[in-house]
Order: sequence, then structure tokens, then C-alpha cells
Amino acid sequence: MKTDFSSFRSEQFSFAQDPVLVLENFWSVEERRMFREAMDHSTWTALADMPPVEQAFQNCGNWLKAEIDPAEGNRFMERVGLSCVAEYMESFPNITGRHINFNYYSYGAGDCLSTHDDTDDAYTYAKGEIPPTRRLALATYFHEEWHPDWGGELILYKETAGQNGRKNLEVSQCIAPSPGSLVIFTVPQFHRVCRVDTLAGNHKRLSIAGWFMTEH
Repeated sequence: MKTDFSSFRSEQFSFAQDPVLVLENFWSVEERRMFREAMDHSTWTALADMPPVEQAFQNCGNWLKAEIDPAEGNRFMERVGLSCVAEYMESFPNITGRHINFNYYSYGAGDCLSTHDDTDDAYTYAKGEIPPTRRLALATYFHEEWHPDWGGELILYKETAGQNGRKNLEVSQCIAPSPGSLVIFTVPQFHRVCRVDTLAGNHKRLSIAGWFMTEH
């Protein structure tokens, strides 16, 4: 489902019925500015400085990741904690814990994210731990402007039957990183982030991304 946030009715939407939700104009101009200012004061870590993640996403540039300050994190969760999210998360049996994991991301020219389905938590497994199960993935965008020529689209795939029992991936949706938009989709689902084009110049694709998770 894709719609403007002003006309969205969370209580009428179900991720069990539609695995992808795209809300345009979810964030106001003021809210986007607030989060960009918070990003300006964040401590960023480059992909090259995250060996387990770099190994999982080779040749993907050198995008940046930063933790969200608790104050901004609380503001973020107040907005994205939609009733349709809670309903879907509580639909799984025998839940013993509920978790979230969201971070700031900055993609510049040459940065991308190769195809994956969010079931392999390279960070947590590298520490010898078993991570919670990712149920819903989220990406939302805070840059001031973004043009189609700049790339950075979120591509979602569907699996189709191929020859000899092999599965093929076909593009199901191409979602532009429109300023202020919010995307939530069920996990597992193969997806990737297209490479940011050099035409973007010094503009950065600024986002918050992560997961709603359960423990069993």
C-alpha cells in the first residue's frame, strides 16, 4: 500500500494482508530538520570500520552509520509506533521479548546495499550471540531534497519459481527515497538499496532504518 500519511488509517491496515507500507509526507519539514540537526551532532562509523558488515556487503561503497540519541529515539518511536505495527508484532505466538534496533544512515555517491533478506545479523553473530527475530523492517528519509537521477532507490523483490527448483527474484517495487516518506515491510523479503549516483554531488541520502523484532 502506498498513500499519503494524511489519508492513512492505521487501524484499517494489516501487514498480514499487504506486506509493504509506503507513507508519503510522514514527517513534517520541521521534524526532518530536527533529525538532520541531530545527525550533525552524531558520531558516525564508516562501513570500512565494521568488518562483519563490510564482509556481508562487499563493494557497497563506504556508507555511514550512527546511533540515535535517546531523546530523538523516543520522539522517533512515538511517531512510528503505529497500531498496525503493534498488531502485526503481537500476532506471533509465544513471544518472550520485544526489541527494536534503529540507527541513522548516510549514503553518499557510490554507496549502496546489495540484495539481502534481513535474516542474517552479521554484527550479532560475530559476537557469538543469537539475535532476536526481525519481523518488520523500516526505512524513512530525512534529507531536504532528492532527485530521481540521484539513485538510492529501495528495491523490493518477490521470489518466483525457476528451472530445476531454483528460485528467481523479480522486482516487485521500486521505492524512491522521497524526503519525509516512511517505508515498512515484512521480514524476510529480499531487497537492496541502489547505488547513489555521482549526479547527487555532495547530497547525502539521510535515513533512519532498522527493525521491530521478537524473541521466543
